[in-house]
Amino acid sequence: MERNLTLIALFAALIAALGLIPKFTLASGVPISAQSLGIMLCGTVLGAKRGTLAVLLFLGLVALGLPLLAGGRGGLGVFNGVTVGYLIGFPVAAFVTGALAQAWRDRGGWIFPSVAALIGGVVVMNILGIAGMAVKLDKTLVEASLLATPFIPGDVLKCVLAGLITQGLQKARPGLLQA
Repeated sequence: MERNLTLIALFAALIAALGLIPKFTLASGVPISAQSLGIMLCGTVLGAKRGTLAVLLFLGLVALGLPLLAGGRGGLGVFNGVTVGYLIGFPVAAFVTGALAQAWRDRGGWIFPSVAALIGGVVVMNILGIAGMAVKLDKTLVEASLLATPFIPGDVLKCVLAGLITQGLQKARPGLLQA
């Protein structure tokens, strides 16, 4: 129990720390940041349940006003902005990534956690993020999708990193990964 709580808090802190890496904001108002890598790692390392709880803890702290999002944003107002779909997508992405990573854990290597991160952390998160942008920017889904296109190369790189980091942790600390 204490170990799980510690890992959940540690990974919530990891997501926050990845927000400190300087962001680049697109014309749509959505920042490109390293925080989505943290979401992916929550799933690939902690699994569906603990990964989702880590993301929910992070979002709870953001809602309380802590400036933990990229660019030092926080508070309830961020849940009414252009990034609301992505924020809603964070725990869903961690859950899907974690569920897939758990199902494929025995296959080993870095490819399967990378694919889990791609499906959960890119596809699922972008579906929700694009829907949120479409609503908030009063655009069609196609128009909002075009605004999200610049994210894709960086997101794919984050998937590969998530897979490599997960594989490294699996070798170094096999008991850390959720079975």
